[in-house]
Amino acid sequence: MAKKAKAKTAKTAKTAAKTKKAKTVAKTVAKPATKVAKKTKITRREYTKEDIKELRAHSKARTPVAQIAKLTKRTVGSLRQKALKLGIGLGHQR
Repeated sequence: MAKKAKAKTAKTAKTAAKTKKAKTVAKTVAKPATKVAKKTKITRREYTKEDIKELRAHSKARTPVAQIAKLTKRTVGSLRQKALKLGIGLGHQR
């Protein structure tokens, strides 16, 4: 009987080791999927007189807002808000 008990204990230990190993593997695989991308810090920049002149020129030239955003390195929303405050039209508002 002692041999049977040892054999069962050995089988249980092997099964437990496999299960534990499987759980560890599953955890390692799941970790990269749950990792969240790091957000960049938003830094606000004031509009200079040159920026406003450039924005007015783009408005007159009817440049698309997305293109202005890339050139000035500002968001579309930021440009629209500034144009609204200045009373000039941008994009579909013209």
